[in-house]
Amino acid sequence: MPNGASRTTKQTFHVQGLHCIDCADRVRAAVSQVHGLSEAEVDHATGTLTVYLDTPDLPVAQIAQAVRTAGYRLSPETTGESEAAHHGGIAPPLGFLQYALRDWETRLTATAGLLALVGLALALANLLVAPPLVPAWAQVAVFAAAIGVGGWPIARHAYQELWLSKSLGINVLVVVAVIGATILGEWAEAAIVVVLFSLGEALEGYATERARQALSGLLSLAPPTALKMGANSETSEVPVENIEIGDRVLVRPGDRISVDGIVQAGQSAVDQSPITGESMPVEKGPGDEVYAGTINSSGALEVQATHLAADNTLSRMVKLVQEAQSRQAPVQRFIDRFARVYTPSVAAVALLVASLPPLLLGQPFWGEHGWLMRALQMLVIACPCALVISTPVSLVSAMTHAASRGVLIKGGRYLEALSRVRVFAFDKTGTLTEGRPVVSDVVQVGRCPGGLEQCGLPYAAALEAQSTHPVARAVLAEAEARRVPTMRAEDVAELGGRGIRGSVDGVRVTVASHAHFDERIPHHTSVCDLASTLTESGKTVILVQHDDEVCTLFGVTDMPRPSSKGVIAALRADGGIHTVMLTGDNAPAAAAIAKLVGVDEVRAELLPEDKLAAISALSAEHGPVAMVGDGVNDAPALARADVGIAMGGAGSARAMETADIVLMGDDLEQLPFIVGLSRRTRAVVTANIVFALAVKAVIFALAAAGLASMWLAVVADVGTSVAVILNGMRLRK
Repeated sequence: MPNGASRTTKQTFHVQGLHCIDCADRVRAAVSQVHGLSEAEVDHATGTLTVYLDTPDLPVAQIAQAVRTAGYRLSPETTGESEAAHHGGIAPPLGFLQYALRDWETRLTATAGLLALVGLALALANLLVAPPLVPAWAQVAVFAAAIGVGGWPIARHAYQELWLSKSLGINVLVVVAVIGATILGEWAEAAIVVVLFSLGEALEGYATERARQALSGLLSLAPPTALKMGANSETSEVPVENIEIGDRVLVRPGDRISVDGIVQAGQSAVDQSPITGESMPVEKGPGDEVYAGTINSSGALEVQATHLAADNTLSRMVKLVQEAQSRQAPVQRFIDRFARVYTPSVAAVALLVASLPPLLLGQPFWGEHGWLMRALQMLVIACPCALVISTPVSLVSAMTHAASRGVLIKGGRYLEALSRVRVFAFDKTGTLTEGRPVVSDVVQVGRCPGGLEQCGLPYAAALEAQSTHPVARAVLAEAEARRVPTMRAEDVAELGGRGIRGSVDGVRVTVASHAHFDERIPHHTSVCDLASTLTESGKTVILVQHDDEVCTLFGVTDMPRPSSKGVIAALRADGGIHTVMLTGDNAPAAAAIAKLVGVDEVRAELLPEDKLAAISALSAEHGPVAMVGDGVNDAPALARADVGIAMGGAGSARAMETADIVLMGDDLEQLPFIVGLSRRTRAVVTANIVFALAVKAVIFALAAAGLASMWLAVVADVGTSVAVILNGMRLRK
């Protein structure tokens, strides 16, 4: 990529019919010649063209013309404003007949097929009837017409391959093979090759398009209109793009919710499975958050919009999935590099096969079984399409399936990496546990300044109001429940994951873990004894110090998520995965939770930098590591792991940004599913590659032995491409 500083405009287009690496090369070469573009990127896996400009003026007409020059058509995929853009520019799924009829090349293929059938019928009639019904030249004329009609698009693409991308693509090879067959007098075989190759290209393009259009299921979740409420609660149906932040929307029972927002009035159960993957409806009432695309089950809801349609959770999901589909996995990058070497290598071998036996051994060059015919058959199977398409179709299908279950995977490389993970490291608070700790004990252990009877809770609440840690929320909830006086905090600073300090109404205050006090702040042994008692019962102990006096001790507890134990057991049973808890909490509290959920190993009292070291150590000891956290407090650890997995993405834009894989629901239930999907995807990709290589090797050997025919080579090549696409598409379900 060029220097990002020079890019002022970026636009992505969907290119219709783009399904192979040669196609991508032609489009890239043609579009790169458009004036004003700094770069053009084409991804054959997703059928997308991304252009970068140094000026904000987008030459759409010139780009469209360049794409047409390469033999394709485009439609805008994202503009951020139009409804087409909002829906990703992806057309509704088409049947094969609709797909075929919209394309002039496919219509030519159908015409060529009819002509070839007429030619074969005439040939069969001449074999069965004596004297022949039609002269030989008439048969040749019909087959020649089939070759001319069906071969025109192939010849056009061959010219574009040579002229635009300066490459030896499959279209060039097929043209050479067809010309060679006609020179040898094999008019019927040449016509069949043209028809089968063109039909196979159409089937391959259709299957690839269907795999890409699986994403349209996500796009259709959001309703196109919303019932906007006026000042007097009257409603009017408007396009969802016209809803502004702050507008009120009425959602009737049974309707899909049209906006991300906060419930203002009403009570209902909402089916959030399309977004979060949760199996049961969730009760919603005033103050609760709801998401566009989810289903309102029972009661009417009044919802105040908090996001525009282009920026709601569903839109962000779709955008991330589309971006993820263009990020190649390592195996995909290898196959693409291999394909660029494979075709010219096979062509070189075919040239040697055609020339060496006749020159060195005096064997026949011409004829049905001559070495020229064998070489032409080898050229036909030199197409790398089955290899190239085998991986991306599988990855795209798997990632789209995951998104439909509330799991976002940000690239094929992360899906591939997850399939090899041997260790899962979990944060404790908010991941294995509910993440909603409660203060179970408030013990006064020292005096308060200024004659106050209780200072620990108001002091702590003043500081924790500026923290996002779950323990901070527990302290604030306890302070609110006890209606303690509000105090002001200044100069607040975090203590490296162990606590917080600052000045409260002019008093220096520290709120931190018992471990922090043990290491750095002197305190009475009686405080340690009480802290030890609470710790042994699985509670986290927090101390409050004003100036130089420890005044209050809090006991904080957090219950495990109901699903944690089952998820840990499933990971261990399904793939023998080693599970580890990494937490900054004290060892007894961590051990108590670990025993309840069944993790294999506990590493407690870790600072953020200790978690990074722990991940490195686990990787060295066991192999690839996945880290599971909330994506907010665990961002460094998620980045260090081979795969970072964040949960709660539906309610946290930051979680969607920081992790490699995002569980949209605030739960771990989808973790075994995504691990299983990653392994199944790897198996499908491996099977596709092995199958494609095996078929090509067999046909190559048969051609070298003089036992193949050109149409058999075409059927094998096209059939392999379609087979690997269909096999990959199984991952959509």
